Amino acid sequence: MIMLLASCVYYTGESSIDVKTEADSNDVTERPHDDKPRPYVCSVCNKRFTTKYILADHRKRHTGENVYSCSQCEKRFSSRGRLGQHMNIHTSKYKCTECDKCCQSNKDLATHRQIHSGEKPYKCHVCDKAFRQSQHLNIHMRVHTGEKPFKCHVCDKAFSGSGHLNKHMRVHTGEKPYKCHVCDKAFSDSGSLNSHMRVHTGEKPYKCSLCNKSFSYSSNLQIHKQNVHSNRRPYECPYCGMLFKIKSKLKDHMLIHTGAKPYSCRHCSERFTRLSQLKLHLLKSHNEGTWFACRICQKKFGTNGNLKAHLIRHEGVKPYVCSECLKRFYTASDLKVHQPVHSDYRQFCCGSCGKDFKHKMSVKNHFKKCSQPAMHRQSQSAEKLFECTVCNKRFATSGYLVIHKRIHSGEKPYKCHVCDKAFRQSGDRNTHMRVHTGEKPYKCLLCRKRFRRSYHLQTHTRYVHTDRKPVQCPYCGNLFKTNDCLKSHVRVHTGAKPYSCRHCSERFTWLNQLKTHLLKSHKEGTWFTCHVCEKTFTCSSNLEVHLRRHEGVKPYVCSECPKRFCTAAELIRHQPSHSDYKQFCCGLCGDDFKRKASVITHFKRCSDKLGWRGGLVEGRRTCDLVVAGSRPGRDAAA
Repeated sequence: MIMLLASCVYYTGESSIDVKTEADSNDVTERPHDDKPRPYVCSVCNKRFTTKYILADHRKRHTGENVYSCSQCEKRFSSRGRLGQHMNIHTSKYKCTECDKCCQSNKDLATHRQIHSGEKPYKCHVCDKAFRQSQHLNIHMRVHTGEKPFKCHVCDKAFSGSGHLNKHMRVHTGEKPYKCHVCDKAFSDSGSLNSHMRVHTGEKPYKCSLCNKSFSYSSNLQIHKQNVHSNRRPYECPYCGMLFKIKSKLKDHMLIHTGAKPYSCRHCSERFTRLSQLKLHLLKSHNEGTWFACRICQKKFGTNGNLKAHLIRHEGVKPYVCSECLKRFYTASDLKVHQPVHSDYRQFCCGSCGKDFKHKMSVKNHFKKCSQPAMHRQSQSAEKLFECTVCNKRFATSGYLVIHKRIHSGEKPYKCHVCDKAFRQSGDRNTHMRVHTGEKPYKCLLCRKRFRRSYHLQTHTRYVHTDRKPVQCPYCGNLFKTNDCLKSHVRVHTGAKPYSCRHCSERFTWLNQLKTHLLKSHKEGTWFTCHVCEKTFTCSSNLEVHLRRHEGVKPYVCSECPKRFCTAAELIRHQPSHSDYKQFCCGLCGDDFKRKASVITHFKRCSDKLGWRGGLVEGRRTCDLVVAGSRPGRDAAA
């Protein structure tokens, strides 16, 4: 029997591909659908063909050679048959009734209809991923096998599919055959053109099943699901251990540690860390690229995303809602900046002094000052150029000086439209409005109690949820949780009365005493009236406590027994009943007491019995003798 020719060689320029017959290979692929002999084998991908002409047509896929050009769109094809199929798109021979898409053949139309039906009959046996077409499954299998049969003859880069090779060849040729008919922008592949067209049509076909938000690109939908609807952070920074939801975020973050600037300008020597920085540089310095202009105010932006965020502000749309206080925001980043307000957690730490901060920007600004030498900080703090002409106090900015001057002038330009109360700053007015609206945006994560001011939340956390008392009284050694508590306590020892009435010569130790005096003696201020019994109070907190007694609400529970109380003060007074510790001491006779009220009552009787009539005893004031507090020396001796 005469053997077939061992090999045939086809030449195209400098590249050559061997065509082997079945006699040269023992690898005979089974063809279950037909019994036709396939003696011609491609030496690149080992695919078999019935004739050498079909093989020659197939070979052009590997070389990227296209000789048949479409007269409508100038797209090129390797065979006349493929060009004929392509022309069916222009003639609308096979048109989908659902979306009006035109296909090359009836088979392609049937495959396309599976998109609308969701049918995916071809399943991968390795990872269970499903596909609409068998060839897509075959291409996918190369992911598991690692096979890349299509090789570029210019740079030797290999690809798993012929389409990927064709697309890659345009990198070398610079060919961009797909042109947008709206803005004339050109693309190297049809998929990029189709995605670009959504910029003009506004189409967003990819919808999130969890929040119904739509996206122009499937990749944006995937990123959205990872960022918003998932808490998984599988990507870890090898330098600082920080975790990220998506790989691209980790790559961007790594540039902080490495200092790499991978994006270089082709016109000058400038290099940039991020692509957006390079694009902005090209626009500003070299007039290369397209500015995105606002149609309302003509403001220009370097990216379409920044323009969209800007347009939302013109439209007044605030789609991002805080789950704690229902406050609305223009962007997701604005919402993220706001959210730490409702928490006492401070996730950012200064690496120089260890101070904690809620916001990243706060710790950055602090670090600039903290990391500077002490002499430089002093010179910088001395640079307060704006001086008050009345009290000579100096300020770093003119804005702070303007606000300060209102103290001397008495000007209060910000007025509440409900009760006509006036304020020096708009922030104070906004905070006051929460009295009328009942808004309490600051929530304690431990007991769910809510507050109008962030300062009140911080004070509550220190008072209720921590036992630390870092501040000590220099007179009696008593310990306090906050500096404000110490300042108030010291007045007991010094007898200071810092609050004076502007109508008469009366002075007071506490601010609430002054407010009560102004209401009762000079009828200045607002009484708070109970709507149940018409009883009046000088401050809103006393009214709130009073209303709890009407409602029978007792939110404070003793941890030792089931007894409940209306106020925290009542609970504190009750707690010593479960302990034998006596922290208060009479300064005259040395007797110990559990409660402050008890030692005060005792001291009156004790001073009468001993014949003490006030003044100083061994250099100590009356207040020091009444409540000497716990005595560490005596406790240690005991």
